[in-house]
Amino acid sequence: MQSAGQSLRGMREQLGLTMRDVETASSRIADRHRNEEYAIPPSRLSDIETKGIVPSIYRVYTLSVIYRQDMRNILSLFGVDFNQSAADLSLSQPPKSHVASVFQSVNAVQVPVKLDPGFDLRRTANLGRMVEKWGILPLSYLSAFAKNEYTYGYIGSEDFTMYPLLQPGTFVQVDESRNRVVEGAWRSEYERPIYFVETREGHACCWCSLKRDSIVLQPHPLSPVPLRVLKHPQEAEVIGQVVGMAMRLGEWRHADSYAEPKARTALN
Repeated sequence: MQSAGQSLRGMREQLGLTMRDVETASSRIADRHRNEEYAIPPSRLSDIETKGIVPSIYRVYTLSVIYRQDMRNILSLFGVDFNQSAADLSLSQPPKSHVASVFQSVNAVQVPVKLDPGFDLRRTANLGRMVEKWGILPLSYLSAFAKNEYTYGYIGSEDFTMYPLLQPGTFVQVDESRNRVVEGAWRSEYERPIYFVETREGHACCWCSLKRDSIVLQPHPLSPVPLRVLKHPQEAEVIGQVVGMAMRLGEWRHADSYAEPKARTALN
């Protein structure tokens, strides 16, 4: 198996570039950005190719430009795989809800490419045992099924606004085309739309209703979080409606540990 340096050397030679060519091009990039960190002298390039030296972030950018490669391809040579970022998200649990833009860096996913012939969609089953073979699929092949207006949010580890319907640590898929609050009579809490809202203090995921020039951010009845009334759209903007979620069970903190008591807020 080739080392990262050998792979970079192969890229350079495939383009017919000498080390001096790389030095000259990198100097131009450094001049354009007024930063010498982008420059790669021949001695440093030799160390990267033959001695296992890891280039700086500036030189990774320079190499990606000169070698006509995506930066993610260069970084993957050194073991930094952005396609693993989604799996690593659970290792960090920020306390506040936010938009998760890290998914934009993912360009390939593992998908089932062969299922057990006995798999029956009508029955509940362990999907992991039904998959006979997994494969890597570039996300570009899924573009026909994608909707550009989707964004992704994360419910903070200390955000109990929609508890227990949406637990802290939940990832939500938000349809930005549905950014108008729908009013109606809902037969159950599962029918009522949940919205992802951006406020001056951060993000909120909750039920919403409009009262004249204000928007009511309504938590779940069992939540300890108080109802909020904000000016709309000056203080709160609806990003979109939650249309999907991924929730990990058994690793969340109980709402009783949330110290702030629920308070009533009067409508003006």
